[in-house]
Amino acid sequence: MTTRATRPPVVRASASQPPARWSRRRNVSAVFAAVAALGMAGGALAPLGTALAAAQEKPAEVVSLWADSRGDAQALATDGGTLAPAQLDRSGFTVYVTPKPTPTPTPTPTPADGESAGASRSAPVMYSGGGSSTDWLSAAGIPESDWGYVDYIVSRESSWNPNATNASSGACGLVQAYPCSKVPGSGYDPVDNLKWANGYAVGRYGSWGDAYAFWSSNHWW
Repeated sequence: MTTRATRPPVVRASASQPPARWSRRRNVSAVFAAVAALGMAGGALAPLGTALAAAQEKPAEVVSLWADSRGDAQALATDGGTLAPAQLDRSGFTVYVTPKPTPTPTPTPTPADGESAGASRSAPVMYSGGGSSTDWLSAAGIPESDWGYVDYIVSRESSWNPNATNASSGACGLVQAYPCSKVPGSGYDPVDNLKWANGYAVGRYGSWGDAYAFWSSNHWW
């Protein structure tokens, strides 16, 4: 009995499986695509790597505005070299000092007519010598015929008080002389006061009788 050699069964490719040549082409295309992708990535990362390497080799220098200005100032030069410092000439300068204002002098009070400076600063000396009205009239040289007119006026001006003083005007003495400094001697001395009143009555009114008439009508003289 003759025995035939058995052949391995032939496997035919089905319609759903691609041929082996197509599979090899796909593998080659995939390899090329991967290589291309790696190349593009390397090209994109190369500048960044270069910059990082340069930063590691030498740090970036920060230049401030002050440093830049200092460099420009140091670079200034003239034909002969670096600028020399300026020399200031102070000999031509003058200094004006504002003068202090002159203080205003304190005004000195002027004494009134017939009154000395010492009398204006001192209190008036009141009369304390005593005496009577007839004594004072006789000593003042007033005629006895005018004593009635004088008595009328003096009684109403001072009540025969030699030291009588008007608080508002300062009139003083028997006839209330105003101002008191007009009386030669002392306005509070009854004789000095009557002597002045005699000249005033005759000089202003003409007589003691006319002075009496004026006082009766006006209540002052």
